Amino acid sequence: MEPKRSSGGLRLVVLHLLLFAPGSATAFNYADALAKSIIFFEGQRSGKLPPGNRMPWRADSGLNDGAQYNVDLVGGYYDAGDNVKFGLPMAFTTTMLAWSVLDFGKFMGAELPNARAAVRWGADYLLKAATATPGALYVQVADPNQDHRCWERPEDMDTPRSVYSVTADKPGSDVAGETAAALAASSMVFRRTDPAYSSRLLHAAMQVFDFADRHRGSYSDSLSSFVCPFYCSYSGYHDELLWGASWLHRASKNVSFMSYVQANGMQFGAGDDDYSFSWDDKRVGTKVLLSKGFLRNRLQGLELYKAHSDSYICSLVPGTASFQSQYTPGGLLYKEGESNMQYVTTATFLMLAYAKYLRSSGATVSCGGGGARGEEVSPADLVALAKRQVDYILGKNPAGMSYMVGFGCRYPQHAHHRGASMPSVRAHPGRISCDAGFGYLHSGAPNPNVLVGAVLGGPDSRDAFADDRGNFAQSEPATYINAPLVGALAYFAGTTK
Repeated sequence: MEPKRSSGGLRLVVLHLLLFAPGSATAFNYADALAKSIIFFEGQRSGKLPPGNRMPWRADSGLNDGAQYNVDLVGGYYDAGDNVKFGLPMAFTTTMLAWSVLDFGKFMGAELPNARAAVRWGADYLLKAATATPGALYVQVADPNQDHRCWERPEDMDTPRSVYSVTADKPGSDVAGETAAALAASSMVFRRTDPAYSSRLLHAAMQVFDFADRHRGSYSDSLSSFVCPFYCSYSGYHDELLWGASWLHRASKNVSFMSYVQANGMQFGAGDDDYSFSWDDKRVGTKVLLSKGFLRNRLQGLELYKAHSDSYICSLVPGTASFQSQYTPGGLLYKEGESNMQYVTTATFLMLAYAKYLRSSGATVSCGGGGARGEEVSPADLVALAKRQVDYILGKNPAGMSYMVGFGCRYPQHAHHRGASMPSVRAHPGRISCDAGFGYLHSGAPNPNVLVGAVLGGPDSRDAFADDRGNFAQSEPATYINAPLVGALAYFAGTTK
């Protein structure tokens, strides 16, 4: 057995990371942040809004989506600051909302019904998209190239609401695999509260997965410029097939899905180390999800997933021999590219989920290292590192700014978001045209509507942030940034005294 680094030594490393940002005594109202993170999804709703919608400046939109193709595609979520309904990120958003409820719902208190409602809004749409036409899965509404030529409120939009689908001839195993995962995970959320709905979701999930596996191919190839470069499936579709099968096994307990994982795992990347988790790349998330089966039930063939989950976690923890992540001087996990917060919130969620699975089985993370620097990282260490990320988002950072709109005393005022940046239809009932809207995009005035709970793309590698509506890489929100954060905020709301 290799020598182990003392837990006290590792905790000093984590403590050092916790002290990167000023204001170490800062305490946050995580319950308030949780509530606001869920309200954000009500601002992203498309379709006929229910009477209790808590974003009062929003109104109905997209009520004819799909009509020209004789299919009902009303509902769902706009992904970010535009008016397109992209199926791949919407399905991932729904999966992560469902996972948040499944693993951390017991900490949500009065927000649990609202979290379930957020899951259901996505699941309802995905269910329609998956079952409306035999042999087809509808994966997008609106031509993003046309949509992005306008700056319009969703209530006003008059750009083409084109509909895109994947079929046997135009496969999309990536988006179909993610849709299967979303429907399967959502079915578990409603198993007790609405068993009939839960059964419909699970049945549809199985059908969509069979479609994804039977007709293999990437939707990026089938739909090309209509999904790329916006949401290309850069990682391919193998990750979504393994992810979908893993969720179907968890939801159905059908051994055939575990057999599928065991038969296809190596071909689909189970033996590779991966270091990010996102709407595109599900490999690390799948490994953490499957590691639960090994840690709690000792399912045969899943040891590999625990080992690779350890490798991912060790890459995040400063001071371990396997550490290879980048943090800003203020302590925020950083990955090059646009919208860094999406990687922060997914990593934070996985740290907390993995800590939960480890704790339930009395296990730790093995980071190796050899000699006196061999390490075992405890669940408590992961929780501390995850808390640091959440606290940075909420305001414990060099700028002293909350990156969640509407939370705290100081937060961004210029989110890159069409609806939030323009007068609401209640304040300005007259239509604002495509071109006229750009005056609001380029205005220096604060957004007239508060997009409560939206977490923006966030600061750069030096903790610098430009509160500029035109700087979409930093100032645009997205549903897939918030969805994993819902689970993390629930955990801290329920466990922080």
